[in-house]
Amino acid sequence: MSTKHSGKCLCGTVRFEISGTFERFYLCHCSRCRKGSGSAHAANLFSSEAEITWLSGEDCIESYRVPDARHRRSFCRTCGSALPRAEAGGAMIVVPAGSLDTPVDVRPNAHICLSSRANWDDGLDEVTRLDGLPG
Repeated sequence: MSTKHSGKCLCGTVRFEISGTFERFYLCHCSRCRKGSGSAHAANLFSSEAEITWLSGEDCIESYRVPDARHRRSFCRTCGSALPRAEAGGAMIVVPAGSLDTPVDVRPNAHICLSSRANWDDGLDEVTRLDGLPG
């Protein structure tokens, strides 16, 4: 069964659809993913059979590859939002989960690269949770 997802960047310039299923969902805590996301981890979905259709703004997509490393991220030139990218010559697509507007029906498979996670990432289940902004 094929699934269709839609997404866009924060400013709405880049819009896309993903057709296919996601095989893996990882929360990566490596220092590169933390730098790229500005957060505790990156949340990326992986598929070897899904296809990306760019609906608008494809010419606004930039990509950065860390020299001498496999780490790469694609993003909107205007707002900096993380965007999907093809890896390994198109054999695998990587989709930042937060770039999707449609619900994701799979749970993460694993937290990866925990040995390099941020020191403040421990015990987050004990931090106060609010449904909105603090008052």
